[in-house]
Amino acid sequence: MEETSWGTVWITGASSGIGAALAGLMAGRSDRLAISARSGAALGEIAAAAPGMLACPLDVTDRGAVAACVAALEADGPIDLAVLNAGTWALMESADLDASALRRGMEVNYLGVVNALEALLPHMLARGAGHIAITASVAGYRGLPKSVAYGPTKAALINLAETLRCELAPRGITVTVICPGFVDTPMTRDNPFPMPSIVSAQDAAREILRGLERKAWKIAFPRGFARVMALLRVMPDALYFHAIRRFVMKGEIKPSK
Repeated sequence: MEETSWGTVWITGASSGIGAALAGLMAGRSDRLAISARSGAALGEIAAAAPGMLACPLDVTDRGAVAACVAALEADGPIDLAVLNAGTWALMESADLDASALRRGMEVNYLGVVNALEALLPHMLARGAGHIAITASVAGYRGLPKSVAYGPTKAALINLAETLRCELAPRGITVTVICPGFVDTPMTRDNPFPMPSIVSAQDAAREILRGLERKAWKIAFPRGFARVMALLRVMPDALYFHAIRRFVMKGEIKPSK
């Protein structure tokens, strides 16, 4: 495949994991690569390793700061590609539901993307060009055990991306939704359960880059695991709930006293 090059690329959630790996791969593929995350020190180390990479420390839940960041980048040239990747993960069961943790997940994973979109879209719509990639997850395909604080945020992002694609494609703007399975990152390393088909952050970044190059609507990986999750998405409800109880929650369901 012929390599694609971009003028300006902006990646959020770029201080570790998938975002940092993707930034490393894209360092020579754009005229200007801006990376954002809350950790200024980590961003500085990543940016120092690649000429032309710009560290822009940012909390995506701060609407004003996101708007200011996008305005500053746009002042020096249009953002051609925005990879909205910032996210947080909390393992939680319904019996332990904590509204503050659910609120935090929605503020970072969903509203963090919304804040970026609010700042980006006026510029892209005025140009009739641009590419927005949103990192969701296969965990957003259907409700999963222990995912009450995470899965709903990713389901919301998938729905949002579908809506955006419907409305923005005729306006010249490409929308991509990224749906990883398990990826070896600092967020997942303490998970107390098996993670089938887990891939490295580098392999995940390579999959994402290939999809961005061809302007794919959906980038889902690893492919075998993503296909299984996609099958669950279209499975009749009764069969889905039976499969989850039989194969995922076996041994965990205890009778009520």
